[in-house]
Amino acid sequence: MLNRPLASNMADTLNSTATDWQQQLQQQLSDRRDANLYRRRITVDGPQGRLLHVEGKQYLSFCNNDYLGLANHPKIKAAAAQAIETDGFGGGASHLVCGHNHWHHLAEQKLAQLTGRDRVLLFSTGYMANLGAINALVGRGDFIFQDKLNHASLIDGALLSQAKFQRYRHNDLPHLERLLEKTPDTGRKLIVSDGVFSMDGDLPRLPELAKLAQQHNAILMVDDAHGFGTIGATGGGIAEQCNLNQQQLPVLVGTLGKAFGCFGAFVAGSETVIETLIQQARSYIYTTSMPPSTAAAIAQSVDLVMEQSWRRDKLQQLIARFRSGAQQLGLQLMDSNTPIQPILLGDEATAIAASEKLKAAGLWVTAIRPPTVPKGTSRLRITFSADHSEADIDRLLSALEKI
Repeated sequence: MLNRPLASNMADTLNSTATDWQQQLQQQLSDRRDANLYRRRITVDGPQGRLLHVEGKQYLSFCNNDYLGLANHPKIKAAAAQAIETDGFGGGASHLVCGHNHWHHLAEQKLAQLTGRDRVLLFSTGYMANLGAINALVGRGDFIFQDKLNHASLIDGALLSQAKFQRYRHNDLPHLERLLEKTPDTGRKLIVSDGVFSMDGDLPRLPELAKLAQQHNAILMVDDAHGFGTIGATGGGIAEQCNLNQQQLPVLVGTLGKAFGCFGAFVAGSETVIETLIQQARSYIYTTSMPPSTAAAIAQSVDLVMEQSWRRDKLQQLIARFRSGAQQLGLQLMDSNTPIQPILLGDEATAIAASEKLKAAGLWVTAIRPPTVPKGTSRLRITFSADHSEADIDRLLSALEKI
């Protein structure tokens, strides 16, 4: 009898504690809504492409990353379907147990050829590739330098590494040089940059970054998620465009779910770099391999990207048409010649309102707000695909003029 009130009080305390922390979370969610920062998922039907089907309605889409229009390509779908018939669906195990299929191996070989590197290592996502590469190459006692506008996965990789982490102002190489000069030669130095900055669409000063890295005996790593496939004569990305070889740019990361229309990511580099990742990259070692059918789709996509340069040519024509029209309308564009064409609007409410007005006109364009971008720089992030037509661009410009 004496234990019952005590047990009851303890249960009440636990229930109260559970309620308290959930109330705190609910308040945080409410605060986010009030600040116009709340994010909502949408559920789409059908394949990715220029047309987006949401809740029974069709929209002209300018917000996905299917830059070359390959996400629904019949040859890529056929390659995946054939691999499912011959090799099943699931990877079944990690790569280092028995999950490394011959399709994985073929995709890596084709990507090595495209990037001009000794070897390539497939990862399930770009996030995993960045975390794995950074943490395999540097750690406690080492130093990491990153552009202020780098992707969140690069930032998180640096924080997890326990290396001393410093960020230089966006594309401000004199600032980076000062940081490097103050750094002792007691550990490895890793300089990390996006290849195309995902929210601004501009490029790093890569040849100068490579020169700085060599001068300070630093490793240069570039995550070319949004440039791979879209720039370079054969789609090799910013490394190809800037003609930087493996020695000048020793760690090259790319994703396969954007311009390549598939899924996954990779790290390209020397035999030594790739073997180091196989032995030490935890996000590679301790996860099941991607389905073999996905790797078969990647292998097919690489062939299409290299063979069909017309997709990149058309993309550039569409970008030029949009920028010319937007400038005539007096819209505030950013310094970008990539498929990412943001329009700066400033505050969160204005960006949301503009996105909703475009939606009412049958166009789907996402409003990007903090913390994805700095406060006061909310924007419409417009992206183009080789699937778009000139008429699509003109329709977008007409809608932008009205709002």
